Amino acid sequence: MRSTSIRYAALSVAALAAVGIAACSPPPSSTSTSTTAAGGGVNAAKATSLADFGGMDGLVAAAKKEGALNVIALPPDWANYGEAIKGFTAKYGIPITSDQPDGSSADEISTAQRLKGQSKAPDVFDLGSAVAMANTGMFAPYQVATWKDIPDNAKDPKGVWVYDYAGYMSVGYDSAKVPAPTALADLLKAEYKGKVALNGDPTKAGAAFAGVQMVSIGQGGTAADIAKGVDFFKSLKDAGNFLPLDPNEASVLSGQTPVVIDWAYNNAPLTKKLPTWKTWIPDNAVLAGYYIQAINADAPHPAAARLWQEYLYSDEGQNIWLKGAAFPVRYDAMKAAGKIDAAAQAALPAVNGKVVIPTTADNDAAKAYLAANWTKAVG
Repeated sequence: MRSTSIRYAALSVAALAAVGIAACSPPPSSTSTSTTAAGGGVNAAKATSLADFGGMDGLVAAAKKEGALNVIALPPDWANYGEAIKGFTAKYGIPITSDQPDGSSADEISTAQRLKGQSKAPDVFDLGSAVAMANTGMFAPYQVATWKDIPDNAKDPKGVWVYDYAGYMSVGYDSAKVPAPTALADLLKAEYKGKVALNGDPTKAGAAFAGVQMVSIGQGGTAADIAKGVDFFKSLKDAGNFLPLDPNEASVLSGQTPVVIDWAYNNAPLTKKLPTWKTWIPDNAVLAGYYIQAINADAPHPAAARLWQEYLYSDEGQNIWLKGAAFPVRYDAMKAAGKIDAAAQAALPAVNGKVVIPTTADNDAAKAYLAANWTKAVG
């Protein structure tokens, strides 16, 4: 098979989304507390675009009146969310409560269900596709001002869910502690004993789920048939190489997790704090995928939730993700308009090989296999 050398910037959003999620869902009903925009009498929980607020000034006024925003499962080093959170508060003066920063996509949904009707419930979601598509009835439709820049196959027509950023699955490693891997099978060697971590439980966390899919592809399986991926992690465990820990920046910097299988947009930025940290994307296992942004239909701060979406899908917000080595969904339109952060683009890891983007059917098959086999194989 011919290998094509590309960088993130050469992978178009349209190509990534073309085989992505095609399912759509009707607008859910909302029981959220309403917000009246200054002078507009707007029920923010029902607003589907800026027009309902009379424009950005009306939305900002309504969000400031609420005075708070709740986010969940957004580690500050994940796709540069730390900068996004600080930037939003600095720009609008609205404090953000970030709950369970190391939580999974499943945790986001279960927390929203548990706290429904309470002021501490999450206002917005950032979810892996499998979890998002199973819970669309919890989302409120909203179309951001830059809606036209988002490819049709990267969003629900009514804005119930929208792709936000994509990345490649990778292996991050501390080159001062382990040799550079050149094949996934290297991770089974004695030099990696007690050193290989996966970002979460793949039955719950989108990053870990994609990690198993990547390994499966590298071992001759597919994104749908992940038996070889599960077998590989069982072999890692049997060899004593698998670390049953959820890695984070602190564990990497301390040397506790010298090898991490995770999205490149999580691994690559760590080099700024640990110069010996490298990010490797296996040539024969180039797996790409989008995360999904949605508003909680029962958001306690519905105007702030919508302002957060406007911020994330603005040029400023999209470039914040890009600086975190994530590939923003508006990349193509921003490139055409000359709005891309050139330095951030140049710093993205190189990719070599055929890109695999799992379909909904792939994810469904893989999810079913994991549910039946991961715990008994790996624990």
